Amino acid sequence: MRDRKPIAEEIFRRLAGRNPAPRTELEYTNPYTLLVAVVLSAQATDTGVNRATRELFRRVDSPGAMLALGEAGLKQHVKSIGLFNSKARNIIALSQILAKQYGGKVPRDRAALEALPGVGRKTANVVLNVAFGEPTIAVDTHIFRVANRTGLARGKTPLEVEKKLEKVVPAAYRQHAHHWLILHGRYVCKARRPDCPACPIADLCAFKGKITAA
Repeated sequence: MRDRKPIAEEIFRRLAGRNPAPRTELEYTNPYTLLVAVVLSAQATDTGVNRATRELFRRVDSPGAMLALGEAGLKQHVKSIGLFNSKARNIIALSQILAKQYGGKVPRDRAALEALPGVGRKTANVVLNVAFGEPTIAVDTHIFRVANRTGLARGKTPLEVEKKLEKVVPAAYRQHAHHWLILHGRYVCKARRPDCPACPIADLCAFKGKITAA
Protein backbone atom coordinates (compact mmCIF):
# COMPACT_ATOMS: atom_id res chain seq x y z
CA MET A 1 0.00 0.00 0.00
CA ARG A 2 1.37 3.37 -1.03
CA ASP A 3 2.27 5.92 1.65
CA ARG A 4 -0.38 8.62 1.27
CA LYS A 5 1.51 11.38 3.10
CA PRO A 6 3.91 12.26 0.25
CA ILE A 7 0.98 12.03 -2.16
CA ALA A 8 -1.11 14.28 0.09
CA GLU A 9 1.74 16.79 0.21
CA GLU A 10 1.83 16.94 -3.59
CA ILE A 11 -1.96 17.06 -3.92
CA PHE A 12 -2.24 20.09 -1.66
CA ARG A 13 0.84 21.74 -3.16
CA ARG A 14 -0.88 21.67 -6.53
CA LEU A 15 -4.27 22.77 -5.26
CA ALA A 16 -2.65 25.61 -3.32
CA GLY A 17 -0.72 26.65 -6.39
CA ARG A 18 -3.95 27.11 -8.27
CA ASN A 19 -5.79 28.89 -5.47
CA PRO A 20 -3.46 30.13 -2.70
CA ALA A 21 -6.18 31.69 -0.53
CA PRO A 22 -9.46 29.79 -0.95
CA ARG A 23 -12.59 31.11 0.74
CA THR A 24 -16.03 29.83 1.53
CA GLU A 25 -18.58 30.68 -1.15
CA LEU A 26 -21.20 31.45 1.48
CA GLU A 27 -21.73 35.17 2.00
CA TYR A 28 -21.61 36.44 5.60
CA THR A 29 -20.69 39.51 7.62
CA ASN A 30 -19.60 38.11 11.00
CA PRO A 31 -19.44 34.80 12.90
CA TYR A 32 -23.16 34.89 13.64
CA THR A 33 -24.28 35.37 10.05
CA LEU A 34 -21.78 32.70 9.01
CA LEU A 35 -23.36 30.29 11.50
CA VAL A 36 -26.83 31.08 10.15
CA ALA A 37 -25.66 30.64 6.55
CA VAL A 38 -24.05 27.27 7.28
CA VAL A 39 -27.17 26.01 9.07
CA LEU A 40 -29.22 27.05 6.05
CA SER A 41 -26.79 25.40 3.63
CA ALA A 42 -27.56 21.83 4.76
CA GLN A 43 -28.92 19.98 1.70
CA ALA A 44 -28.90 23.27 -0.22
CA THR A 45 -26.50 25.05 -2.53
CA ASP A 46 -24.34 27.98 -1.45
CA THR A 47 -25.76 29.94 -4.39
CA GLY A 48 -29.31 29.38 -3.20
CA VAL A 49 -28.43 30.31 0.37
CA ASN A 50 -26.66 33.51 -0.73
CA ARG A 51 -29.66 34.52 -2.82
CA ALA A 52 -31.92 34.13 0.20
CA THR A 53 -29.67 35.74 2.81
CA ARG A 54 -28.49 38.89 1.04
CA GLU A 55 -31.53 40.89 2.07
CA LEU A 56 -31.80 39.05 5.40
CA PHE A 57 -28.26 39.96 6.44
CA ARG A 58 -28.86 43.60 5.60
CA ARG A 59 -31.46 43.58 8.37
CA VAL A 60 -30.09 40.92 10.73
CA ASP A 61 -26.51 40.55 11.95
CA SER A 62 -26.96 39.41 15.56
CA PRO A 63 -29.06 37.01 17.63
CA GLY A 64 -31.02 39.94 19.05
CA ALA A 65 -31.92 41.22 15.61
CA MET A 66 -32.93 37.71 14.54
CA LEU A 67 -35.20 37.32 17.55
CA ALA A 68 -36.75 40.70 16.80
CA LEU A 69 -37.44 39.54 13.24
CA GLY A 70 -39.07 36.38 14.58
CA GLU A 71 -39.59 32.95 13.11
CA ALA A 72 -42.35 34.02 10.74
CA GLY A 73 -40.27 36.92 9.45
CA LEU A 74 -37.24 34.68 8.99
CA LYS A 75 -39.28 32.16 7.00
CA GLN A 76 -40.25 34.87 4.54
CA HIS A 77 -36.57 35.41 3.75
CA VAL A 78 -35.52 31.76 3.52
CA LYS A 79 -38.62 30.04 2.10
CA SER A 80 -36.77 29.33 -1.17
CA ILE A 81 -34.34 27.03 0.72
CA GLY A 82 -35.13 23.37 1.30
CA LEU A 83 -36.31 22.40 4.79
CA PHE A 84 -36.76 26.10 5.58
CA ASN A 85 -39.37 25.49 8.29
CA SER A 86 -37.13 23.36 10.48
CA LYS A 87 -34.09 25.48 9.70
CA ALA A 88 -35.89 28.67 10.70
CA ARG A 89 -37.06 27.03 13.92
CA ASN A 90 -33.48 25.97 14.73
CA ILE A 91 -32.04 29.39 13.92
CA ILE A 92 -34.49 31.11 16.27
CA ALA A 93 -33.73 28.55 18.98
CA LEU A 94 -29.96 28.86 18.65
CA SER A 95 -30.28 32.65 18.60
CA GLN A 96 -32.12 32.49 21.93
CA ILE A 97 -29.31 30.40 23.41
CA LEU A 98 -26.60 32.71 22.06
CA ALA A 99 -28.42 35.75 23.44
CA LYS A 100 -29.02 34.25 26.88
CA GLN A 101 -25.86 32.21 27.47
CA TYR A 102 -23.14 33.84 25.36
CA GLY A 103 -23.96 37.53 25.33
CA GLY A 104 -24.96 37.34 21.68
CA LYS A 105 -21.57 35.99 20.63
CA VAL A 106 -20.79 32.77 18.77
CA PRO A 107 -18.65 30.55 21.03
CA ARG A 108 -15.23 29.45 19.82
CA ASP A 109 -15.76 25.96 21.17
CA ARG A 110 -16.77 22.81 19.30
CA ALA A 111 -18.86 21.29 22.10
CA ALA A 112 -20.74 24.55 22.67
CA LEU A 113 -21.41 24.91 18.96
CA GLU A 114 -22.59 21.33 18.55
CA ALA A 115 -24.99 21.82 21.46
CA LEU A 116 -26.85 24.49 19.46
CA PRO A 117 -30.05 23.44 17.61
CA GLY A 118 -29.37 22.52 13.99
CA VAL A 119 -25.59 22.50 14.44
CA GLY A 120 -23.67 19.30 13.84
CA ARG A 121 -19.98 18.55 13.61
CA LYS A 122 -19.64 19.72 10.02
CA THR A 123 -21.28 23.08 10.76
CA ALA A 124 -19.17 23.54 13.90
CA ASN A 125 -16.01 22.79 11.93
CA VAL A 126 -16.90 25.34 9.24
CA VAL A 127 -17.52 28.05 11.84
CA LEU A 128 -14.33 27.24 13.74
CA ASN A 129 -12.30 27.30 10.54
CA VAL A 130 -13.79 30.26 8.70
CA ALA A 131 -14.75 32.55 11.59
CA PHE A 132 -11.96 31.74 14.04
CA GLY A 133 -9.10 30.42 11.92
CA GLU A 134 -9.00 26.95 13.45
CA PRO A 135 -7.39 24.26 11.22
CA THR A 136 -10.52 22.10 11.23
CA ILE A 137 -11.74 19.98 8.32
CA ALA A 138 -15.47 20.04 7.66
CA VAL A 139 -16.37 16.92 5.70
CA ASP A 140 -19.33 17.54 3.43
CA THR A 141 -20.48 15.41 0.48
CA HIS A 142 -17.82 16.92 -1.80
CA ILE A 143 -14.94 16.20 0.56
CA PHE A 144 -16.29 12.75 1.35
CA ARG A 145 -16.37 11.95 -2.37
CA VAL A 146 -12.96 13.44 -3.19
CA ALA A 147 -11.23 11.84 -0.20
CA ASN A 148 -12.60 8.40 -1.08
CA ARG A 149 -12.13 8.64 -4.85
CA THR A 150 -8.56 9.86 -4.71
CA GLY A 151 -7.61 7.45 -1.93
CA LEU A 152 -6.45 10.41 0.13
CA ALA A 153 -8.59 9.35 3.11
CA ARG A 154 -11.02 6.52 2.56
CA GLY A 155 -13.81 6.00 5.06
CA LYS A 156 -17.43 4.93 5.37
CA THR A 157 -18.55 7.93 7.42
CA PRO A 158 -17.76 11.66 7.37
CA LEU A 159 -16.16 11.38 10.81
CA GLU A 160 -13.90 8.53 9.68
CA VAL A 161 -12.81 10.57 6.66
CA GLU A 162 -12.23 13.63 8.84
CA LYS A 163 -10.01 11.72 11.26
CA LYS A 164 -7.97 10.23 8.42
CA LEU A 165 -7.57 13.61 6.73
CA GLU A 166 -6.32 15.07 10.01
CA LYS A 167 -3.56 12.48 9.95
CA VAL A 168 -2.57 12.78 6.31
CA VAL A 169 -2.94 16.50 5.48
CA PRO A 170 0.39 18.29 6.05
CA ALA A 171 0.28 20.89 8.80
CA ALA A 172 1.17 23.68 6.37
CA TYR A 173 -2.05 23.03 4.44
CA ARG A 174 -4.49 22.27 7.27
CA GLN A 175 -5.97 25.78 7.48
CA HIS A 176 -7.35 25.74 3.94
CA ALA A 177 -7.53 21.98 3.30
CA HIS A 178 -11.28 21.61 3.42
CA HIS A 179 -11.82 24.60 1.13
CA TRP A 180 -9.47 23.18 -1.50
CA LEU A 181 -11.21 19.81 -1.34
CA ILE A 182 -14.73 21.29 -1.41
CA LEU A 183 -13.96 23.46 -4.43
CA HIS A 184 -12.23 20.58 -6.18
CA GLY A 185 -15.28 18.38 -5.61
CA ARG A 186 -17.71 21.09 -6.62
CA TYR A 187 -16.06 22.10 -9.88
CA VAL A 188 -13.73 19.29 -10.99
CA CYS A 189 -14.30 15.99 -9.21
CA LYS A 190 -18.07 16.22 -9.67
CA ALA A 191 -20.38 13.46 -8.53
CA ARG A 192 -21.93 12.36 -11.82
CA ARG A 193 -19.15 13.10 -14.25
CA PRO A 194 -15.76 14.10 -12.86
CA ASP A 195 -13.73 16.32 -15.17
CA CYS A 196 -10.65 14.12 -15.00
CA PRO A 197 -8.96 15.61 -18.11
CA ALA A 198 -8.92 19.02 -16.39
CA CYS A 199 -7.90 17.66 -12.98
CA PRO A 200 -4.52 18.91 -11.70
CA ILE A 201 -4.09 15.84 -9.50
CA ALA A 202 -5.33 13.11 -11.87
CA ASP A 203 -1.97 11.33 -11.90
CA LEU A 204 -2.07 11.12 -8.10
CA CYS A 205 -5.65 9.89 -7.92
CA ALA A 206 -6.52 6.26 -7.16
CA PHE A 207 -10.03 6.47 -8.67
CA LYS A 208 -10.61 3.52 -10.98
CA GLY A 209 -13.44 5.20 -12.85
CA LYS A 210 -11.42 8.06 -14.30
CA ILE A 211 -12.91 9.67 -17.38
CA THR A 212 -10.57 10.26 -20.28
CA ALA A 213 -10.93 13.03 -22.83
CA ALA A 214 -13.47 12.33 -25.56
